[in-house]
Amino acid sequence: MLQENQRKEIEALRAGYEKKEVSALDELKRTDRRAKRPAKIFAYVFGIAGALVLGVGMCLAMEIIGNLFVLGIVVGVVGIAMVSVNYFLYQAILKARKKKYADRILKMSAGLLNE
Repeated sequence: MLQENQRKEIEALRAGYEKKEVSALDELKRTDRRAKRPAKIFAYVFGIAGALVLGVGMCLAMEIIGNLFVLGIVVGVVGIAMVSVNYFLYQAILKARKKKYADRILKMSAGLLNE
């Protein structure tokens, strides 16, 4: 006879192999994530790149890497500009993606709300 914790473990393993039905709400959530994902990925990558450029500029300006103070200031300002415009670029990409997926999401949500 199986103990209760063994039964739960077996059921959890079994659930991982059973075919799951995708509900309309799951599909709506998936579509929403699909709409937002490219904007988030761009914001993370561009923000990290901007922070790295800023860091290199700081290293150059503090003369940790070579004796290039003026170049370090220029590179640092470029990094600050990248980090500063990141949010606005994110918003622009997100707005365009929402516009692209708006009809599909509104239709799916109306179906779920029985409108």
